[in-house]
Amino acid sequence: MSATPQLVIHRDKELMAQAAAARLITKIVDAQAARGSASVVLTGGRNGNGLLAALGSSPAKDAIDWSRLDLWWGDERFLPDGDPERNYTQAKEALLDSVPLNPARVHPMPASDGAYEVDAAAEIYAAELTAAATPEDHGPVPTFDVLMLGVGPDTHVASLFPELPAVRETVRTVVGVHGAPKPPPTRISLTLPAIRSAREVWLLAAGEDKARAAAIALSGAGEVQAPAAGAYGRSRTLWLLDSAAASELPPELYPPAVA
Repeated sequence: MSATPQLVIHRDKELMAQAAAARLITKIVDAQAARGSASVVLTGGRNGNGLLAALGSSPAKDAIDWSRLDLWWGDERFLPDGDPERNYTQAKEALLDSVPLNPARVHPMPASDGAYEVDAAAEIYAAELTAAATPEDHGPVPTFDVLMLGVGPDTHVASLFPELPAVRETVRTVVGVHGAPKPPPTRISLTLPAIRSAREVWLLAAGEDKARAAAIALSGAGEVQAPAAGAYGRSRTLWLLDSAAASELPPELYPPAVA
C-alpha cells in the first residue's frame, strides 16, 4: 500500500466541497505547469457533484487551462445517453457545460443505448484508457493526477461493491458490473488496479450515513469486504470528510485540528 492515508475533516459538507474544489484547482494548475496538461477522474454522487458545483462557482477556476485538462470517470450507471441518473449527465449540469473544455479530452463511459452490452462497453473504455497511456505511465492506463471517489455507506467505491466479483479483479482495468446492490444493477467501473495508478486518490465522505464506512475502511479492513480500504494512490491517499462522516473514527486517526 502507498503512504498512510491522510485525513482532512471539515465542519460540514458545504465547507468540505468548497475546500476540496480549491484543492483540486491548485492540483490541476500545478500539474499543467509541470507537465503541460492534467488528468482527473471524476466521481458522481452527492459529494462528487457537490465538489463540481463548488468548483464551478469558484472565481479561482479561471486559473485552469480547461483546454488542457483530460477528464475520465471512475464508474458509470449503464443507462441511455442523457439519462439524468448518469454520472456524466450530472457532471455536465454541475460544471462541464459551463467551462471551455476540449471535447476530445472528455472521456465519458459508454451509454447503454450504444451497440454494445455492458461487458463489451467496459472493454471499449479500457482500450480508450490504454490508448491515452504513454510509455512514462508504465501501465495500461494514464497516471491520473487526481482520482476522486465517493464512499458508499457499505464502503463501496466507484461501482466496486463488497464481495462482488469486480472488487476481486486484479488484471482488467475496467469491468462490467452485474447485480449491483443499489440501482441500477448494471454499471461500468474502474477496478482497484486502475484506481491505484493515480498519483493521488481522494475519497470523499460526508454525512452520518458514511461514518461507519469510513471507520471500517480506515481501521484495517480487507479490500474485498471494504473496497474503500483498497483505494489508494501512488504518492498520496487523501480522505476528505465532514465532521459527521468522521464521527465514528478512532481518536488516533484524527488529525490535530478540524479545518
